[in-house]
Amino acid sequence: MSGTKDHAGGFSQAEREAMKARAEELRAEKGGRKKATDLEKLLEAIEEMPEEDRAIAAGLHTLVSRTAPGLDARTWYGMPAWARDGQILLFLQPSGKFGTRYSTLGFNDGAALDDGEMWPTAFAVTRLTPEVQERITGLLRRALGRDS
Repeated sequence: MSGTKDHAGGFSQAEREAMKARAEELRAEKGGRKKATDLEKLLEAIEEMPEEDRAIAAGLHTLVSRTAPGLDARTWYGMPAWARDGQILLFLQPSGKFGTRYSTLGFNDGAALDDGEMWPTAFAVTRLTPEVQERITGLLRRALGRDS
């Protein structure tokens, strides 16, 4: 079984199998059936995206799962999203959703990104490079109130 990404920039076979296993684990938990279904819907939505959007969304899902495993994966208005305590914390608006030139990573008001009187809550993403992943990881930690 190969751990490399598929040719279309989505999840590798090993990643898909691990996510299916996680969905089964969620189903086994009390109240986990909805979380498992939400995770499967997110994965299906990512797999249906055009290649460039799929690469960003798949990488973002992996990053969020690693950095903030307590967030619940789901879709929100058909877009990939991650929630805390039932409230959407961050989401990805893929460029193909509205025909824009870049995807948008957005944070809702539950994110602790406050910085004085004004701060950004949405970020344009054209590729998920290591530098972009590092910036998103920092934003996610900050949004969760874990600056360190």
